[in-house]
Amino acid sequence: MIASLAMYDQPWLKAANDRLWHAIAVSLRDQGVPDVPDRLGRSIDLEDAWLSPRLLLGQTCGYPLMSQLRESVQLVATPHYRAEGCDGARHRSAIIVRTDDRAAGLPDLRGRTAGVNSFTSNSGMNLFRAAIAPHANARPFFGRVILTGSHARSYAGVLSGRIDVAAIDAVTLAHLRRRYPRRAEAIRVIAWTEPSPGLPLITASATSSETLAALRSALASVSQDPALSDTLATLLIGGFETLSLDDYEAVLALEQASIAQHYPALA
Repeated sequence: MIASLAMYDQPWLKAANDRLWHAIAVSLRDQGVPDVPDRLGRSIDLEDAWLSPRLLLGQTCGYPLMSQLRESVQLVATPHYRAEGCDGARHRSAIIVRTDDRAAGLPDLRGRTAGVNSFTSNSGMNLFRAAIAPHANARPFFGRVILTGSHARSYAGVLSGRIDVAAIDAVTLAHLRRRYPRRAEAIRVIAWTEPSPGLPLITASATSSETLAALRSALASVSQDPALSDTLATLLIGGFETLSLDDYEAVLALEQASIAQHYPALA
């Protein structure tokens, strides 16, 4: 079986993710779940993990969940993150520029260079697109859009001046601010996007109902374990909530709103 917590697994968070997984694994074994992996699988490609029938627990993004994965996975739970821009199981993206940028609002960014971590990202693309659509007037808004490959690279691109603006999910932004406070002084949030359901924990569609229930029980247990309070604080996790695919329809509603404004692609 495969376990992956790769969405927020920066080098300085790996030890905390390992401790969290160990506690989850112990709970699953105590509940009789077979073949629980000892360690998180960090060598497997993220999308391969999402689509694997051996996926015991992973984390994905709301946009690929609804556009690619909904027939292949089951929702386990959505974390509550303790970060600015998060509210329970919902989150926003921060649209960032450099502190010395003269732009006062999103309309001032027309013609600039934007960065996007992935064109299938909810936080980096879909929420960003929905925020720009009302200002685009049914035509391309940015002078150029550069694919960066990750939120951290988008953040670094704004810092370096390679790009002018990017949308960074609230949790990644909080982690980067905590890790690199001096660098954070050079970044300004010019706007927050609309909220949408946060990054869900998933399991394969082949996972039994008994194992699914055990996963949810394990998450509830670890979220209340005093021995894990420091680990959860490091990961900014305040608990877990079970959402449905109907809740995640909000992600596609934002896409449709952009299309209705004749802004179908971030451009």
